[in-house]
Amino acid sequence: MKRVIAIADRAASISLKLLVALNVLFFLSFLAVLLFAAGKAHAEVPTCSGADMLSALQKSSPATYSEIEAEAAATLNGKGLLWKLDKPGEQPSYLFGTMHMTDPRVTTLPPEAQKAFDAAGTLIIETTDVLDKQKMMAAMLKEPDLMMFTDSTTLSSLLKPDEAAAMNAALDARGIPPATVAKMKPWMLSAMMALPACELARQSGGAPVLDVKLAESAKAAGKPVEGLETAESQLRAMASLPLAFHMKGLIDTLKLGDKVNDINETMIVLYQRGDTGMFWPLFRAAMPDEQNDPSGYAAFEETMITSRNKVMVDHAGPILARGNAFMAVGALHLPGPEGLVEDFRKAGYTVTAVN
Repeated sequence: MKRVIAIADRAASISLKLLVALNVLFFLSFLAVLLFAAGKAHAEVPTCSGADMLSALQKSSPATYSEIEAEAAATLNGKGLLWKLDKPGEQPSYLFGTMHMTDPRVTTLPPEAQKAFDAAGTLIIETTDVLDKQKMMAAMLKEPDLMMFTDSTTLSSLLKPDEAAAMNAALDARGIPPATVAKMKPWMLSAMMALPACELARQSGGAPVLDVKLAESAKAAGKPVEGLETAESQLRAMASLPLAFHMKGLIDTLKLGDKVNDINETMIVLYQRGDTGMFWPLFRAAMPDEQNDPSGYAAFEETMITSRNKVMVDHAGPILARGNAFMAVGALHLPGPEGLVEDFRKAGYTVTAVN
């Protein structure tokens, strides 16, 4: 595994969780753009410059690559983005894993998924709050302490001088005055820093992430769009994790620098392949010090994925009972023994991978 460490900094295990969180909690990506990017986008969208870590690893360390591949293959329901949901007495519906980005490789649905989406009578996404900016702003103002320090605390006061300097430099590079984020909770800033400049610029220019694109298409076709969570519940989920966890995440995200581009590119490549079971094995191998933070990792997975999966299944039930729905949520919710595919099976559905 030692060769893999060169892919990214040893200290970046928690920042990887936050990077992946952008694709577990699509409200975060939209929120980062809403708060930071208005009026700050580049005149031209920067070229995306990330390299595929997986391809590099396959060449530099075939043995390690084989180990990761074997672990991914052993992940329950770890292959496939589109799943058919069947239940006696109900018309079939579909479950599709999304990636909350604007990259054309992501926003172009695979043929079978496009066919299922076109034929569906209802679209289900994580939250419809992102489709209503006024509703989103109301949710943020309702509980400002979820996102902002409401006492005398500032981000800089929690950082060492060199860390604060690194943060300010990263903000300057993105055209963001440090004073505008001084009172912001660290996870908010991490969410923005985790976006490649090209992705941030595209979203700033109005390009929709896949989930929003699907919602816009469904509405244009006269189909109802239903949500499974609220903006507030998603905010609370992220804010519920310890401040120390989020501060380390911010520091480590800053340390990643341009490697953020490589991580996001790798996630897109895996997504295109439908290899949802390979995300975690790859990143755990790349970040071996992850095992030194088992409680932090467990808390993150329980809060951001497992607990929300249960809520999604419960809230989706009455909508799916009407039949012929297309449910689109972050792909990282699908695999594993506590993933949505298995949770729907426990709820009485026959769940079958499509292609």
